[in-house]
Amino acid sequence: MRVAIITSAGVSSRFNEGLSEAESVLKVIYSAGDKHDTLLYHLLDKCDLADRIVVVGGYRYGELEAYIDSGVITDDLRDKISLVYNKHFRDFASGYSLYLGIEKAFSFEPDEIIFVEGDVYADDDSFREVVTEDATVLTYNREPIYSEKAVVFYQKDDGEYQYAFSSDHGMLKIEEPFWCILNSAQIWKFRDMSALKASNEEFGEKYYDDTNLVIVQGYLDRLPEDERVVLKEIQSWTNCNTRANWESICERWNC
Repeated sequence: MRVAIITSAGVSSRFNEGLSEAESVLKVIYSAGDKHDTLLYHLLDKCDLADRIVVVGGYRYGELEAYIDSGVITDDLRDKISLVYNKHFRDFASGYSLYLGIEKAFSFEPDEIIFVEGDVYADDDSFREVVTEDATVLTYNREPIYSEKAVVFYQKDDGEYQYAFSSDHGMLKIEEPFWCILNSAQIWKFRDMSALKASNEEFGEKYYDDTNLVIVQGYLDRLPEDERVVLKEIQSWTNCNTRANWESICERWNC
């Protein structure tokens, strides 16, 4: 059983900057007209390779429900989708959405879980390589690393991987030696379900208001030494934070 998780609960503050609440939109279902040209639609289409798809929402949750039930998505794909509501979308960080998504995913008794943040654009071929890889996958992109926006991971001298992120979008500090540092493409594949379950449970008990990287790092720290971890480059990638980001993605969709 392969389960995909898409988290889409946030308020999209940078995307809606300068707009009133009445003018603001749910970023993942925003379009220029064609309702097929949304971040969520394209991610759902990519995740059709999964047996089940868990979508975690929060902000403007009713609009998310309405979009999924509007007929834009094919019936076969819609039947795979389970919606989960994150009531803490305003007061908790990104980790709680992933926590809820993993909890729901485990109800399907998965063998593997793919997780992608809902505001990520990735090309189809690269995404397919992540889904079909028979191992834990960490993804990266080729964009320059700037501390105010990048999620990075680096390989330590023992060969293990460590994530780093400046939650206040300030300076990023790494105070240990490393072999390489990469810009995360914010797509992961988890293959060791016992390690993921233990990390998620610990997050729920201790770190529930922290970022999703706590769960990812907890998973990596629990992997057996012989567990294979594969790095995959996402050839065409954008993290959609602003309207300008969305417009550049729209050009790739030819919309």
